[in-house]
Amino acid sequence: MRLLFVGDVVGRAGRAALTSQLPRLREDWSLDLVIVNGENAAGGFGITEAICAEFLNAGADCVTLGNHAFDQREALVFIAREPRLIRPLNYPRGTPGHGANLIETAAGARVLVINVMGRVFMDAMDDPFAAVERELGACPLGAGCDAVFVDFHAEASSEKQALAHFVDGRASLVVGTHTHVPTADHQILPQGTGYMTDAGMTGDYNSVIGMEKDEPVRRFTTKLPAARFEPAGGAATLCGVAVELDARGLAIDIAPVRIGGRLSQARPHFWEKAKVAELS
Repeated sequence: MRLLFVGDVVGRAGRAALTSQLPRLREDWSLDLVIVNGENAAGGFGITEAICAEFLNAGADCVTLGNHAFDQREALVFIAREPRLIRPLNYPRGTPGHGANLIETAAGARVLVINVMGRVFMDAMDDPFAAVERELGACPLGAGCDAVFVDFHAEASSEKQALAHFVDGRASLVVGTHTHVPTADHQILPQGTGYMTDAGMTGDYNSVIGMEKDEPVRRFTTKLPAARFEPAGGAATLCGVAVELDARGLAIDIAPVRIGGRLSQARPHFWEKAKVAELS
């Protein structure tokens, strides 16, 4: 199974990069499943129903969220009727929407997609480890589903690494989101779980984590707000993680993805080589 995860889409520039690139990537790499984090898609804060539909129409199979999940008030309503939009699992009981869902691929494989939020340097939430443990107990890899993906929306790299080791061998892929900076530690853990501490954002990197630079710099230097944060509008880099799974739903190849914009480019060599061989 071939799975692509696209990191936090930030503002109009990030949306444009995703919708222009994803249809071609889906075809070129013969992707079975595409998951997109969309929690910063609407002006940098939250997501709207129209933007969610735009991502799904462009080729995403589901959209995960994070601490800005409900910044757009309409999300409180439409999230309940869109099962492919997944908010953090460890929100308090009674929060609208779902923190995990089974997504079926075109080939009929069942993928459990979990979105969970960290607690270190973040808002107070229910225990993410206990929440994930309950989901894996109810729908274990190889019995309840064919693959398990976890988007861990967290600030601390230590917390992300700890969760990945906690589920090693029981999840197909664990990827961190939230910091908007791609890390260089993509790897396959000892028991077969693919992992990367942060997928990075899909947005303009001539910015402060996706926002126009002046206001964040001003706040750091003066401690005084003067204007709203606005998403940077330059050419965006689509950032994410590509993983190939075996018949057990465990990772056999993993690679970072960086396409367009300012960052050095990166593509999954194992799929690129296969495409070249196919064409020749």
